[in-house]
Amino acid sequence: MIRDERFALKGNIIYAADREKLTICEQSWLVCEDQKIEGVYQELPERFRELPKMDYGDRILIPGLVDLHIHAPQYAFRGMGMDLELLDWLDAHTFPEEARYENLSYAKRAYQIFADHLRAGATTRACVFATIHRESTILLMDLLEKAGLNAMVGKVNMDRNSPNRLRETAKESEQETIQWIKEVQARGYQNVRPILTPRFIPSCTDDLMHALKSIQVSYDLPVQSHLSENPGEVAWVQELCPQAEFYGDAYDRLGLFGRDCKTIMAHCVYSGDREIERIKENGVFIAHCPESNINLSSGVAPVRRFLNEGLRVGLGSDVAAGSTSNLFYAMACAIRASKMRWRLQDDSEKCLTIPEVFYLATKGGGAFWGNTGSFEKGYEADIVVLDDQRLVCPNKLDVRQRLERIIYLADEREVYAKFAAGKQIF
Repeated sequence: MIRDERFALKGNIIYAADREKLTICEQSWLVCEDQKIEGVYQELPERFRELPKMDYGDRILIPGLVDLHIHAPQYAFRGMGMDLELLDWLDAHTFPEEARYENLSYAKRAYQIFADHLRAGATTRACVFATIHRESTILLMDLLEKAGLNAMVGKVNMDRNSPNRLRETAKESEQETIQWIKEVQARGYQNVRPILTPRFIPSCTDDLMHALKSIQVSYDLPVQSHLSENPGEVAWVQELCPQAEFYGDAYDRLGLFGRDCKTIMAHCVYSGDREIERIKENGVFIAHCPESNINLSSGVAPVRRFLNEGLRVGLGSDVAAGSTSNLFYAMACAIRASKMRWRLQDDSEKCLTIPEVFYLATKGGGAFWGNTGSFEKGYEADIVVLDDQRLVCPNKLDVRQRLERIIYLADEREVYAKFAAGKQIF
């Protein structure tokens, strides 16, 4: 284990400084100083010769993967209920499971499984939904902090259109959220921070959203929620918010849609012209969740259009609508989904490529944290070492082909070592 803040790692280095191509540096050195990338070198410069070093041989070094959208309490029932659409699935599976997190004993068992699995995979950063329960949300943050992962975690807010056990009044939700933030601040986490989390417009009244905006301003917090995922959901928002021009406008009217607060909106499958224009104008990040959109029959987001128009896009696993937190699988699903959109919906939208989905899972999503998700100088030193020798092949593959195979086979057993913000996790 490397415990110094300055070190050098050797291996086959791959990263995506832009979405058009992969930068590949075979048998090169990655130098890290003060938890950031200092540089990539074919030969280690003399001034770094005394640094602690690790030679990973023929293994592959990539930036840590970034999950912009995952539900920790849903991890317990991933892979179930995939024959339902979104709103029915929430009623049948999600809400009954999330109600269990009022019980701290259950929450500890379930969240420990989630934290252990996330720690073992290639994800180094994640934006995480918890539940409405303040104490179990703190417990989740404790476990992620201990696991060494960088995470933004949200206590969920709901005050309408949800089961009684998962509904607070607007005032209760406001008070519990403020108390939760104060407890988080008192804990002094190094890796984990809070993110405001109104579940989505159908479950939050204007009174609650106004209160959350006040909290957002007071504590300078980012925001995460859902947007235009499913046709039934979009129609429901139109019914609940007739004054809104479109779904995203319902958030924007309440000050929770980018501009002065950093915001992630998951899905955006049915975002129309005006919504896309507002997303771009406000600098909102999109969490593209291809597997969950397929599993819940939601559709395929127009990611090619998002990219062509310069929107900020990353990937989300969206467990448990997505069956796994494995972002290699999310990358593969993003390509497959884009092919189906091209074939069945719009043949003018080119399919996504390996460099593009790798960029989305690293630098694209990492931009929500700042300079994260690349091996460019000054970026956070999030590093994953992959050992693919188990994937035997009769032909000699080059480094790019080996990465492509890891993505499509989507098996995280290849994760050999992992660093988050310059600290080795294993």
